[in-house]
Amino acid sequence: MIYSLSGKLAGKKEGFIVLESAGIGFKVLLSQRAAQSLAQIGSNIKLFCSLYNRENEPFELYGFMTEGELYLFERLNTVSGIGPRTAMAILNVAPIDQLVVAINEGKVDLLTRAGGVGRKTAERVVIDLKGKLTSGSSPKTTLNLMESDLELEETLVSLGYTKQQAKNAISRIDPKIEGFKERLKEALKKAKA
Repeated sequence: MIYSLSGKLAGKKEGFIVLESAGIGFKVLLSQRAAQSLAQIGSNIKLFCSLYNRENEPFELYGFMTEGELYLFERLNTVSGIGPRTAMAILNVAPIDQLVVAINEGKVDLLTRAGGVGRKTAERVVIDLKGKLTSGSSPKTTLNLMESDLELEETLVSLGYTKQQAKNAISRIDPKIEGFKERLKEALKKAKA
């Protein structure tokens, strides 16, 4: 089993990277969030990994920037009806702390924002994982931030940005920035960049 890989970032493609380690180029599938936070091609990186094998399919190697992402990915894969691609879609929706709090608090609306996750699937995730995940942040603070970011996303969409542009801009806001107006200003800067 592969737990982590360290090496040179040899290339970035749509949905995956090539990580060169010990003369071998590994194709590693990444979430959009992880891909955005990667350094430049040619730099050394370390990824936590999960190897997945479907019957009669080639092996797939999924990579994560933190052990927390890997842990949540593997826990999501224990839920009936959730495979690795759906788990990756869920990881793209929000930061890990927000996802953990949403699951523990039964907030299925955040989970349904992931492609391929309907209300019933989101409810199944909550039923199976509620109370089994831990987060490093305060649930109340995280819930307030989640609700603020949902409102922020709606505002950006009403200003003409696509949902994906809004999500990308919000994901790049420093979590230390608080307050709707301040986060909106920062989101607008990130959306234009």
